[in-house]
Formats: sequence, structure tokens, C-alpha cells
Amino acid sequence: MNSVPTSQATLKKLYIAGVWREAADGKTFATVNPATGETLASIAAAGTVDVDEAVQAARRAFDDRENDWKKMSPSDRAKLLWRLADLIEQNIDELARLETLDNGKPIYESRNVDMPMVAEVFRYYAGWATKVFGETIPSRENYFNYTLREPIGVVAAITPWNFPLLLASWKIAPALATGNTVIHKPASLTPLTALKFAELVEEAGAPAGVFNVITGKGSEAGDALVEHPGVDKIAFTGSTEVGREVMRKAANTVKHISLELGGKSPNIVFADADLEAASRGAYLGIFYGKGEVCAAGSRLLVEESVHDSLLEKLLARTQKLQPADPLDPKTRLGAVVSEGQMNTVLQYIDSGKKEGAVLIAGGERTQVNGKGYFIQPTIFDRVGNHMKIAQEEIFGPVLATIPFKNLEEALQTANSTRYGLAAAVWTRDIKKAHRVARQLRAGTVWINTYNVYDPTMPFGGFKQSGFGRELGKQALDLYTQSKSVWVDLNE
Repeated sequence: MNSVPTSQATLKKLYIAGVWREAADGKTFATVNPATGETLASIAAAGTVDVDEAVQAARRAFDDRENDWKKMSPSDRAKLLWRLADLIEQNIDELARLETLDNGKPIYESRNVDMPMVAEVFRYYAGWATKVFGETIPSRENYFNYTLREPIGVVAAITPWNFPLLLASWKIAPALATGNTVIHKPASLTPLTALKFAELVEEAGAPAGVFNVITGKGSEAGDALVEHPGVDKIAFTGSTEVGREVMRKAANTVKHISLELGGKSPNIVFADADLEAASRGAYLGIFYGKGEVCAAGSRLLVEESVHDSLLEKLLARTQKLQPADPLDPKTRLGAVVSEGQMNTVLQYIDSGKKEGAVLIAGGERTQVNGKGYFIQPTIFDRVGNHMKIAQEEIFGPVLATIPFKNLEEALQTANSTRYGLAAAVWTRDIKKAHRVARQLRAGTVWINTYNVYDPTMPFGGFKQSGFGRELGKQALDLYTQSKSVWVDLNE
């Protein structure tokens, strides 16, 4: 595996006010290839001084009436986003390679799923740039009333390591389309595509300060952004635990916040389902992306009468899946993102064993060419919904299989979690499918499919999976605010 990307020198720096520069105090940190354990690059570690400079740059770009961004028409913003989409496609191989090197996901996923959707998201919101407007409102006689829909201001996008550039695009594209300025703080484990993307933003012609990237630890750069009074909006994707901290720290300056947090999504298979299709859905629901997916179908709920049949089909698929070199186009299961995450997943596997769940596949660490943080695809059967592996987000290739007797028990089990990000229903009974979908407490419900996304469809959580909806026209609400205007027409 060749683990060293090109242009390492540029990857070390922060991107602030259109300038590539090192951290003010010169501090750096390493980003590591999880498939080999080798250092990929040394990355600038932003501190409070760097964060303040990024906020000031974004603030100037947003507030200055003579600034090119402030004067840019919605149609020109749309053209900018469209150019970005074109540049993403022109650089798609490099972006996909960087994503795989940094995250450990198969190049097949990076190249054929993640990066194409990034370009698609920017094109989708390019279309919305010219379609954000207010209304005229009939209120009192002799008054003319209307609303303006305006950008919020400086947006801090704090993004996770599982889909580094894709989930960043869900925030950056609508924020820019609606006229905001952006500071992107990528996860410290996976900063490489964020830095390459900043190069593309510059090439696309964005005015200085409109888009900035600061790399560093969440406890330093992230906290400084959340607490900075010059930031108007925090768009955060990450764990529920960190999301709570973001809310607490942002409260002091009463910032706008949107949170897309954890999940423990139920994938429900009824006896009348197409079991072949359901087994494929269960397989993709937990093993796609190494299970490092917020909406992963990590709880497989199976009606008792088809339990054995479904598990037989699922096991047959799983036994063919082996961790391998993420840069090999044939690989379908890559490396877990870091040694720390690998250890966390292994602790959950040990917990499942101790609590009495039946391990029927995987359950061990493995290596490829004697290196890397790989975990075998793991399936537990006869899991109690009270067990740790059924209630806590593992974020790895570990499936908890839970049998149920009837529809009422399935719903009770499915909804008995603090999370509510996604769910799925497998049945040939269309009435039952719609009935169950309405009763599931989740922001997304798939029927006879799993892990399907589109820029047009909103995505977000119920309960402790967060609030706010990304993607679709609903995302525009996260980055705009309404202003009411009264005009006195009395003589």
C-alpha cells in the first residue's frame, strides 16, 4: 500500500482568508493511515488565535458591504457552486484516494459513492441559490407587510471522520448557497479531503474569507469555535455526548445550532418479507462503511418464524466478506478509522459476549499484510434489547440480532432506545409497511431498502439523535432567518 499523498506541504497548513498558513504557535499533529498505522502527513493544529483569525476573516467577508461576496448575486453564487461541483468531478480520483488513505474505507465507496454525491450536493444547492425569497403578507389595512429571508452569518461546520467530505458538503453547500460565510473544522482523524477541497474553493473563485478551514483537535479548535461570539451558527455532526457539550457551550452566546448525532437504528424484518432482499439489506445496513455510519442498521429485529432462514442467508453473505487493502478496488470492508476506535469496538464485542449474546460471526481483530486496524464482520444473535450492544452506538461492523414475536413487540423494541435517527421495515404488506413507518420514532424510515440517500431528501434525527434537517429544501432553514418588514401606507 502506497500511503503517502502528493503535495504533503500544502496539507500541513490552515486556510484562512484565502491564505495557506501554519498555526500561530507552530503546533502540528499527525494524520494516520488506519490500514497501515503509518503517518500520512503533519497537519497544522489550530489554537484560539487561529480560530479568532478565521472568524474575523469570515466576519469581514460577510459584513463588509463592499466585499465581493456581499455584492455577489444569487445567480453568481449558483455559478460558483456549480464550478465547485465540476472541480470535484475533475479531481475525483485524488479526493477519493485521500479519503480512503485517511479514513480506511474501501476506494470503491470513496470513488463510486461518496465523491459523486459530494458533487451532486453542490449542484443541488446551486439550484436553490436563486430560489430563496420572502413573502408579501396581508395584515392590516394601510400597511404593506413583507418578509426577507436572509443568511444567518458566519457558520462553523464541525464535521466527523466517517464520511469526511460528504457530510461536510451537506453543510457547506446550503450555507454558501444562501449567502453565509463558512469555517470548516474537519475531524482531526481525517483532515486531508477538507484541505484539498479548500484548494478547489479557491480555484472556483470564492472571495477571500468566504470559506476557511481550520484543522485541530475538537477540544481546542472545536471548542474555540463553539464559544466564539463572532460565530452565528454551529452545524455539528458527531456523537450525542459531544453534541450535548456543543449545546452547553453555544448557549452562552445563544447561537443557532443544528445537530446530527448518533443512532442505534432498528432494521425490522417481518415474516412476509422477501428474505433474500432483507438479508442483502441487513448486510449492507451494518457492513457498508465498516459500520461507521450514524444510520447503520446495527439492530436487526427478526420475526421468530423466519429468524433461522434469514440468519442463514445473512451468514452466507458475511462469510464471504473479509477485510482487505482499502486501495484495492475489489475490497468491500476496509480498516476501522483509528486504533482507538478499533479498541472501542473490541470492547463492545467483549461486552456482548459477557452479557450472554451469541457470537455467530467474527468478533476478532485482524490485519492485512501484518498491519492496520481491521475488525472481522461480527454478528451477535439472541441479543436482549437491554444489552449494551443493543443500546449504545458501537460505530463498527458489529450487528445485534434481536428476535420478536409480533408487530407490537417489534415496535416496542425498535423505539426502546434514546436514539431516533433511522429505521427500516421489510415486508410485502404495503399497509403494514406504512403503518409501521408512522409509528417508528426515527427521522428516516426505509421500506424494503436500506442506506439510500439523495440530496433532495431531508435527513436528521428524533430524540437524542439530534435536531434540524440536512439535505433537501429543509436544509435552507438551517442557514437562513426571516425578517419582517412593516411599511406604513397611512396618509
